[in-house]
Amino acid sequence: MNTTSSHIGLLLLRVGFSIGLMTHGYGKLLRVIQGNFKFGDPIGIGVTPSLILTAFSEFIAPIFIIIGWKMRLFSLFPIATMLVAFLFAHDGDPFSKKEKAIMYFVAFVVLYFTGPGKYTLVKQ
Repeated sequence: MNTTSSHIGLLLLRVGFSIGLMTHGYGKLLRVIQGNFKFGDPIGIGVTPSLILTAFSEFIAPIFIIIGWKMRLFSLFPIATMLVAFLFAHDGDPFSKKEKAIMYFVAFVVLYFTGPGKYTLVKQ
């Protein structure tokens, strides 16, 4: 797995899925900044912590995943968030509504196990 094409593939996976997830997290981050904590509470920890953790998982953690710093640690946040979204937040929804959550979940699980590859902005 030390081929150039494998490392480019990991870079594209890291950046592509992180940017995609950030488009979902941006609005949530703005709501946190503005103090608008209207949000679901799918696992019973409270509306405010749910929104803050989701905004962190969907916007802040992907920044660290893109640059490759502590990527395995930061990939745990979107993994957990997408698992909650799939199992709880979209529980009664049709699969087409859950599909994005499982897709992001799988992508970040793969990145967790493979690591960032050699093309990162930080020295590994």
